[in-house]
Formats: sequence, structure tokens, C-alpha cells
Amino acid sequence: MKILLMGNPNVGKSVLFSRLTGVRVISANYPGTTVNFTQGFMKVGEKPAKVIDVPGTYTLEPTCEAEEVAVEMLRSGDVIINVIDATNLERNLYLTLQLLEQDVPMIVALNLWDDTKHRGISIDVDKLRDILGVPVIPVSARTGQGIDVLVKSIPLAANPHNIPKSLNERWASIGSIIVQVQHLIHRHHTWYEHLEDASVKPRYGGFIAAVVLAASFLSIRFIGETLIDYIFDPGFNHLWAPVLMKLSSMMGGSGFLHDIIIGKLIDGEIHFVESFGLLSSGLYVPFGMVLPYIFAFYFILGLLEDIGYLPRLAILLDTTMHRIGLHGYAIVPTLLGFGCNVPAVLSTRVLESRRERFIAATLVCIAIPCATAQAMIFGLVGKFGGRYVLIVYLTLFIVWIILGSILNRFLKGRSPELLIEIPPYRFPPWNSVFQKLALRIRLFLMEAVPVILAAVLVVNILFVAGAFDAVARFTAPVITGILGLPEEAITGIVVGFIRKDAALGMLGLLPMTAKQMVIGSVVLTMFFPCIATFVVLLKELGLKDFIKSSAIMIVTALLTGGILNIIL
Repeated sequence: MKILLMGNPNVGKSVLFSRLTGVRVISANYPGTTVNFTQGFMKVGEKPAKVIDVPGTYTLEPTCEAEEVAVEMLRSGDVIINVIDATNLERNLYLTLQLLEQDVPMIVALNLWDDTKHRGISIDVDKLRDILGVPVIPVSARTGQGIDVLVKSIPLAANPHNIPKSLNERWASIGSIIVQVQHLIHRHHTWYEHLEDASVKPRYGGFIAAVVLAASFLSIRFIGETLIDYIFDPGFNHLWAPVLMKLSSMMGGSGFLHDIIIGKLIDGEIHFVESFGLLSSGLYVPFGMVLPYIFAFYFILGLLEDIGYLPRLAILLDTTMHRIGLHGYAIVPTLLGFGCNVPAVLSTRVLESRRERFIAATLVCIAIPCATAQAMIFGLVGKFGGRYVLIVYLTLFIVWIILGSILNRFLKGRSPELLIEIPPYRFPPWNSVFQKLALRIRLFLMEAVPVILAAVLVVNILFVAGAFDAVARFTAPVITGILGLPEEAITGIVVGFIRKDAALGMLGLLPMTAKQMVIGSVVLTMFFPCIATFVVLLKELGLKDFIKSSAIMIVTALLTGGILNIIL
């Protein structure tokens, strides 16, 4: 049996999917989190069933790639669980009526049921069940309320065949259904509902956005530095360094194998930044320098996602985004890019036109540093002072605006108006926040650590073989002349194609000035995404647009680096 979870964006399908299957997926309190389908398994009675979390859609007449995936998946389902936001019943019912027209048995899950009483909403579930002709089960995916009843009701899924099919008839039916089953109780706005309103008004929203973003970045740096100072550095220096020194003594303190495994001893001691061995710098870069900031960034991002602030930021930025050929909803892939460029590029599928997807994906790859790159920016550039970190981010922001404006001017087409779901503010359960944080950190460790260790190993061998000396001489006119960086920086730039964090970590091993570190960080951020993003970009854009995007990256990175070299 194949069970499809279908519904509007941001109704909690991914959370319900995790409840049913035990498979952890990234969910958030804004639409567009799922842009491809995810599958898991559960038991219905004694029989196994495949459960598919389908991308959210408002209609079976798709307007973007994510909705096309949803319609395509519909053809293969045996049972549909239509997940409805019980606090927005009228808006959700349009898709429900369309799904009831399909020849697939269906059951309705009224999610966010616990929120209805807080919002003064009363729904007659029995009456709604009689009208729709299918089982209707109130649930709360966040708390687990009603999940057992939902699972037991799956065999009762029905297909009534008596639903009106024209547009006007559907909306008339929805109006009639709402009158019969929903009753609203008057109540006064709470303080957070007043804050919801203020967050999208230009007069107050800009100030709120500035406070939220400033507090977020300060929190990330504070949490990251605290973890480094009190946990990671003491752990490496007092626990791991003595182990490496004993191993170094056993290996004779020097030699080819010693320098590969342990690294070079600095003044007779292990230096976790400069030794550059597989077990010294190779472990310290991902764990001691990157992981603390990864933890901090994803923790803050998870809170902003689940609280529901990101869609309001999209509304505020809509006018600015239109000037670079996008609408405000493109802030979703932009902000996802601050975590990882791969899901950011994938999430451009929710944008309506190929032109928008090209602009958004290109800008993400050029001007949005992923979480690991940000960790290195804070760790390496930040040691020279906060103003240098500000220069890096300000430069990237200026490039984002200017390049977007240029692309908007010269690429044919227009950006549609912003139509986005604005969820209520909800403070998420802490277990949900930390589950998502743990999942993201685990993915980082599984993907990043092996690549960083492999990069350190390969680079060490190439250094010994003298390969980088030849590359450095060949690229010297660009690296030292245009960018003003030391010749050895070519190592980091080459490795940047594999992973940005490893590349920035290698820059940290060089004796670079504050100016050089700023230029190196900016150029590495803008110059070719990591290989994973590179592959996804090719898949999403196609070969022709991929080549265009890559050419734009090279020109923009070198031009920006050269300008910074002159200005600074």
C-alpha cells in the first residue's frame, strides 16, 4: 500500500510524516520546506505500507515545479491522507474538494487541532465527516494527539464521487461547508498577535527585522565562541594533544608519514591550526573551528523557522526582491543558503518561472555563504575584529543587490506578485527544535568530516610532491596581482571546489593579514560552490544555464576581489 500525505504548504505534513514513520525530516513554520518527496514505512494493521511526504500544493493545477511533483505523485497513490490546517479550514478545503474528485480513497487529518481553541475556532467534526463522505480525524502532529486514531482509520478511507467539479461550484460548496461546520468565538488579540501584525508593516517591520537579524548573528557568534573557549579548545589541548604527542614520539617526531598523519611540530608541540596533519588540523578544522558555529547557526535558524518569522521577512523584502528579478518568497532559498547551498538551490523549485530560478540559484551560490563557510568567516576573519566580519557580509550583500539588478535588467521576463502563506507565531516544542538541530548536525558530520580529512590528506601529499608549487606559479598573476593574496592561497581556492569550510580552514593556516583574509573569504564564498552544490546546480538549471551561472561566478569573484584589493 502506498499512502500519500497531501495538503497545502505549511500544514504540518512533514511533522506528521515523522510521527507515522519515525523518519526525521526538516520541517519549519513556513511553506516550501519540502520541494521533493520523502518516503518512509509504517504498519497498517499487520501489513507494511509506504508513506510519501508529497510537496505542498494549493491546487492540482500546478504553478511551480514543487506542485508538479505533487500532481505526478498523486497518480501512484493507493490512499491519500489529506492534511488540513484546522485553523485555516476555508483555504484548505479547495484542494480537499479537488482530491475528492480523484479516484483514490481518502482520509482527512485535521492538523493543528490544539491551536483551534486558542484561536476561538470550533469545528463540528462529525458534520464535516458527513458532508465530505470520508473519515475526518482531528490530530496534532506536534504533540501526537490523535495519531493512533488516524492510523486505525486508514482502512476506512473512502472515495465519495459526489464533489462539484467547476471552480464556482467548489467555492460555493466551501462557503456552505464553512457555514455548517465552523463557528468563530470573538476574542481580543493577544500580544503576540499584535506582534504578528507589526512584523509585516513597513513602519515597524523594518525595525523588528533589524533587531531579529542583529540578535541572530550576535547570538551565533556568542554561542560559537563560548563552545570553542570552554569545550572544544580545552578538549583538544588537554585531552587530544597529549595523545598526538605520544603518537608523534612513537613515529620519530618527523618524516613523510609523520607529517601526513600528525603534521609538523611547531616549536616541538602540536599546533592544531598550523601542524596540518590528518589527526591534528584534519580533525580540529571540522570539530574545533566549524562545528561550534554550525551548532549555533542551525539552532538560531531552527527557532526562526519554527516560530514563523521567515514569511514575514519575505513580505518586508518583497519590494527589494522585485528589483533583483524575484519576489519576496525567494527569501526562503536565500535564508536556506545560509545553512547549506544544496537545499537552497533545490528550494528554488517553488519559484514560478525559469528566470526566477536562475537568478535565485545564481545569487545563492555567489553571495550567500553556507553555515560551514560562515563558521570559518567568524573564526578566521573574526579574530582580526568584528568590523572585518562586517566588511565580508556587507560586500556579499552589495554584490547580491548589484548582480541581481544586472540580471533583472538583462534577462527577459518579469517577476510575479508575492502570494505567500503567513502562519501564526508559534513557539515550538524544545524537543522539536533539538531533533531538527541534531539531524542537521549529523548530516554535516557525515558529509563534511570525511571530505575535510580527504582534502587534508590529498593536499599534504600534493605539497610534498611539489604540485601546488607549479599551480601557484601559473596562477600567481591572478592570485597575487589582482587579488593581493599569497601564492599559497591557490590551495584553498582549489580545495574550495570540494568544500568551502576546508578551503577557508587552509587559508587560516597561511600567515595572512586582515585585508588578505577578508579578500580570501569573499572570493572563496563567491567562487564556485562546493561540489555537491555544483552537481545540484547543473541538475536544476540544465547545461546551458549552468555554464552561464558558472561564468558569472568566475567574473564576479575576480572583479569583487580585485576591487577589494584596491579599496582596502
